[in-house]
Amino acid sequence: MRTDMGKVSKFSWPKVVVRKWLNIPTGADEFHSDYDIHGKVDERRKSCSDEDHYVFVPEYFSGWLFEAAGGIKPPPVTDSLNLRMFVGTWNVGGKSPHHGLNLSDWLRSPAPADIYVLGFQEIVPLNAGNVLGAEDNGPAAQWLSLIRQALNSNPSDLELAQRYDIATEARTPSSPQLEHQASVKPRISFSNLLSMEDEIDKEDFVTLLNSNSSLYEEGLASPTCLSDNPKQRRFCLAASKQMVGLFLCVWVRADLYQHISNLKVSCVGRGIMGYLGNKGSISISMTLHQTTFCFVCTHLTSGEKEGDEIRRNSDVAEILKRTKFSHSLRGFKEPPPPQTIFDHDKIIWLGDLNYRLAAGCADTYELLKKNDWQTLLEKDQLRLEQRAGRVFKGWEEGRIYFAPTYKYLTDSDDYVVQTSKSKEKRRNPAWCDRILWKGEGLKQMWYSRGESRFSDHRPVYSLFSVQVNLAKNPNYNARSCPPTLSGKSALASACVAKVQAEELLLIPRVQSCLNTTSRF
Repeated sequence: MRTDMGKVSKFSWPKVVVRKWLNIPTGADEFHSDYDIHGKVDERRKSCSDEDHYVFVPEYFSGWLFEAAGGIKPPPVTDSLNLRMFVGTWNVGGKSPHHGLNLSDWLRSPAPADIYVLGFQEIVPLNAGNVLGAEDNGPAAQWLSLIRQALNSNPSDLELAQRYDIATEARTPSSPQLEHQASVKPRISFSNLLSMEDEIDKEDFVTLLNSNSSLYEEGLASPTCLSDNPKQRRFCLAASKQMVGLFLCVWVRADLYQHISNLKVSCVGRGIMGYLGNKGSISISMTLHQTTFCFVCTHLTSGEKEGDEIRRNSDVAEILKRTKFSHSLRGFKEPPPPQTIFDHDKIIWLGDLNYRLAAGCADTYELLKKNDWQTLLEKDQLRLEQRAGRVFKGWEEGRIYFAPTYKYLTDSDDYVVQTSKSKEKRRNPAWCDRILWKGEGLKQMWYSRGESRFSDHRPVYSLFSVQVNLAKNPNYNARSCPPTLSGKSALASACVAKVQAEELLLIPRVQSCLNTTSRF
């Protein structure tokens, strides 16, 4: 396979085009990473699947799930780890990033994160050459370089380190200044703040939310939010994958690096003819300690005509059906990792879902002027379809307290409108860019948007509190994060992991003969 991120020679285009049109896989199981994955497979725990059940397995599969009349009994876990995960999505409108593009507004979060999951749509123009021909990997390389620089060379790192030192020393004050800082009244944590959402008025909640967030920006974060030493915070690329304009990358803190295993990718095209990659999904599966994660980055069918929401629902259903993670044949004491999206413990779905405002909202622009998001959201197609049980049944999304993210005039804070000054097609403002999740041990702490004018979409991001189960008897191959390099050197030195797609015959996944209850 290719180890460089450059464009494939045009001499290979006929082969690439034929493979795309005939839906023949072309490296869909390959991805870029800072290291090779040869870690031990962790034992499998309860997944998000409502339908799949497992047959009885022999005793030598110690730690596996067993079906019983009383339900599923997960294997005992000695301890758990609470992490913070930043999830961001951005449709960049087919524009390549320039060298000076500042990602700090998008990657900024109320508290430092341990994992970054970043999804992009339209990193290349969705023209015939890019959809039917060889993939242009140049923009992906540029985004990776900018992200690596933003995460590892953030100018605020020193400030964070200083704040961490102050927070640590505040436990034993040695000066009047530190005594005063230690005596500051504790702020409401984000998790507790969100739990108050239904107990106070909407206006009071928004005010409290904004004031709580401003303290972070002013450098008054509570010590509990800076529990990890920023001096040791460095991020490595766990995996990245591109499919035409879709691009998904996962970054992890350096000290978590050695605990990741079973990294796999799966791509589903839902564009032209229902198979090409101008629309569709990229999914990354990974195991962190003893917990399985699945990150699904999507770009669904566009359009705001009546009935387009049904096509988007169909996209979601096909992605859930066709996403498969292939694994090599394992030994008898190594049960297979997750094979479908719902097999995972925790799932994050992000991207340009393209759901618009339903027809009949004639006073859209008046409501926009009043910042009356809640009234507008009553016409949001995603919420209407989800409540009707036609899509994302059982999934969660946080409360939205930010303006619609689409569609803006170029380099402007104004939405596209039908005026003589605008040559662009009229689009009603909508919350196209969304983040949803499913699974236990996931709690959203923050859901907001950035204000970059780089494209006609505004970036969206969310911060999660994640509970990760630690392996009882960890036995991982030692891995270390390689030295930080910049530009082409970093990309050239990145290891490329390739999955050997073999049919898994170890344990057929069939429904148990016993009567079992749903896991959710």
